[in-house]
Amino acid sequence: MAIGIVSKGSVTVVLFCKRTSLFISFILLGLVALPNIATVAMAIPVTSQKSSRQSILAQRLLNVEPSELIPAYPPSPPPPRQDSLPDERQLQESLQETDYRISALQEDYTGNLWVGSWRGLSRIDPNTGKILARVSLPNVTIGALAQDKVGRLWVGTYEGLQRVDPRSSEITAQNLFLPSKRVLSLLVDKRGYVWAGTDNGLALISPDQGLSMTTLKNLPGVSANAMTLDAEGQLWAGTLDGLVRVNTANAYIIKRIDNLPGTTVQALAISPQGLIWAGMPNNLLVINPKTGMVLRSVTPLRGRNVTAIRFAKDGSVWVGTNNGLLRLNPYTGAMLDQVPGLPSSRVLSLAADIGNKLWIGTSEGLAWLMPKMQGAKPHLAFTRAVK
Repeated sequence: MAIGIVSKGSVTVVLFCKRTSLFISFILLGLVALPNIATVAMAIPVTSQKSSRQSILAQRLLNVEPSELIPAYPPSPPPPRQDSLPDERQLQESLQETDYRISALQEDYTGNLWVGSWRGLSRIDPNTGKILARVSLPNVTIGALAQDKVGRLWVGTYEGLQRVDPRSSEITAQNLFLPSKRVLSLLVDKRGYVWAGTDNGLALISPDQGLSMTTLKNLPGVSANAMTLDAEGQLWAGTLDGLVRVNTANAYIIKRIDNLPGTTVQALAISPQGLIWAGMPNNLLVINPKTGMVLRSVTPLRGRNVTAIRFAKDGSVWVGTNNGLLRLNPYTGAMLDQVPGLPSSRVLSLAADIGNKLWIGTSEGLAWLMPKMQGAKPHLAFTRAVK
């Protein structure tokens, strides 16, 4: 049969050989590919396989460490605390961030009261307590207030000195070129010039231009914490090292009292008799300005931090401390009253006989006291809210 169809058979044989060779090629290719297919199949994770086996197979395929295949996520912060409702938390945060201290009080010529706080400057009617004006300042950290001869208000802050027009409540002048920008005390002398006490000396300011006229940088005791005028019109400054008397005409030092117990003087007042009352961190002293002699250490204030002193029209003296407010007999130093009801026991400033009231600035707000009242009342606009 093969012979009979040689010519066709050869074709057929040729075709058969071609098909046979293709089939053999496919078989060989398949045998070569089978191990790779098996290996790839083994590399595909199956739910029934264990994680350790996956790691070993992956390491063989990718040549990486098993630890590198474990996904790593950045640490996330813990969820916020839920101690109170959101509105209450916002209130708590705002209260913690707000400083309610009343650092300075000043009566103006119209009988109104200026309130300097660490939240800004305001003017109130002392008869009703109504807020009449608020002044926008570049720095609200107020350290001292004073009013000059023509009624302009001077505001000492921790960033300099500003002059405010009380009618428009606008800043009309400012002075940043002081021995230090941190103003601690202000005083207007008998000529009408403004003295600014800083934590690095004294400066005499022209009230019209607002410019520095004289600077006393080398003040003994460095810091002019408090100031007052004596009967002769000369300036007394309480410093870190006692008292310094300064001639207001030329800024020369006249006298220095540096042997006081406790050294630092932080509150000053002149009594109707012309004596200096000096408040210190551990004492209240009565001093004769002519001789420089200490006449008395007020017994109820020994060991107490005296922060403010004001004489009332009835002759009594109000003394603010770091732990309460007292009224004393100015002749004997005996304690007449101790005032309860303050927003804080830490008294920072006092203003007597304004609207028939004593106004008390504390570290937690403003309060007022009238004669025959059992305790002080807080001014709600300047006092921390109570839940």
